[in-house]
Order: sequence, then structure tokens, then C-alpha cells
Amino acid sequence: MSGMPMPGDSTLSMTWMPMPGQTWAGAAATFVGLWLVMMAAMMLPSFVPMLARYREAVGRAGAMSLGRLTAIVSAGYFLVWTVLGLAVFLAGAAVAAAEAQLPPLARAVPVAIGVVVLTAGALQFTAWKARHLDCCRAAPGPGRRLPADAGTAWRHGLRLGLHCGCCSAGPTAILLVLGLMDLRVMAVVTAAITAERLAPAGQRIARVFGAIAVVAGLAAIVRGCLS
Repeated sequence: MSGMPMPGDSTLSMTWMPMPGQTWAGAAATFVGLWLVMMAAMMLPSFVPMLARYREAVGRAGAMSLGRLTAIVSAGYFLVWTVLGLAVFLAGAAVAAAEAQLPPLARAVPVAIGVVVLTAGALQFTAWKARHLDCCRAAPGPGRRLPADAGTAWRHGLRLGLHCGCCSAGPTAILLVLGLMDLRVMAVVTAAITAERLAPAGQRIARVFGAIAVVAGLAAIVRGCLS
């Protein structure tokens, strides 16, 4: 796939491997920091309505208390994404290290990328995806009331983060293999995630995105096998 970052190129090395003089802990912290910035930019359009629904569910809390509870929900939500970012870094570093030690693996990268994109697209059609997407679109649910306390807010933020992470697994995997630092890919993935969460026909949009990914993945596999 032309223009696509491959293991071993400068883009991937800067993403997964420590820079000269940098420790692995420093590389992980840098990656997670960049990851959170990107995830915040991608998820905020759909996360803000979730916060609005939470504030409605809390009901009559004072302005100061409501602001504090909203901050706690946000902290729980982004803690989940922080843990996911660390897991992604560890997996990416392991793959990059294996490719560096076994150069022939580079020949399999285009096919592997196609398989990931194909699998991510197929995931968009599953009941698992539909269930988590429904939670993202409706939580905490019309008419539901939540206690205005910090513990409930923290647990609610964690639940939102878990549902959001699971719901976004397919698009996020596509972002990772097609170019984590590619703003064009990021814009497409952000638009897909936002549309499936906020548009009236969210489930249909998720399947359309999945169909496009399946076709793109199959094309990548064929090209990789023929190259």
C-alpha cells in the first residue's frame, strides 16, 4: 500500500521505538501522551453528548458539584483510554522489535495490514459492536436518574470508557495500521466514529464503514499476495 507506514520505516520507528538517549519508559510516556491527545480529538465530538446525558441523569446538583462530577466522569473515561494506549504501545513495540530482528517479516506486512482492516470491517457487523454502540449512543438511558456522588460518577466514566473503547475497536485498529500519525486517516476515522454515535441511523453508518473496510482489506490482501 503506497504511502502507508510500514514496520521499520522512520514513521514507525519514531512511534514505537525509543529515540536516541530515550528510555523505554520515556518512549511509552511520550506515546501515551500523544495517544491521549489524538483520542481526545477523535472522541470529544461523541463524548460531549454522553456528558450532557450524564448531567441530565444526575438531576438537581449544584453548579459546583455538577462540574466536579462531570470532571470525575471525564477522568474515568480517559483513564480507560490511557490503559488502552499503554497496551497498544507494548503491542506495537513488540511487533516492531520482531520485525527488526527478522527482516523477512517485512514482506508479510502488506498482507497482515489487509487482514487487520478486513477483520476490523467485519467487526462492524457483529452483535457485540451493536451492543456497545447502543450503550455509547444512549447511556445512561432516557429518563434514568443517577446519584450525584463521586463514586457513581467515577464508575460511570469507566463504563463509558470501556463501551467506547470496545465500540471503537475496529476503527481504531484501522487507524493504527494505516497510519497513526496520518491526519487524513485520523479525519476519516473520527468522522466515522462521530457519525455512528450521533447520526439517527448510527447502526447503518457503522455497517457502511465496515463494508468499505472489508473491501479495502480484501484489496490489500490481494495486492500483498501479488507483490
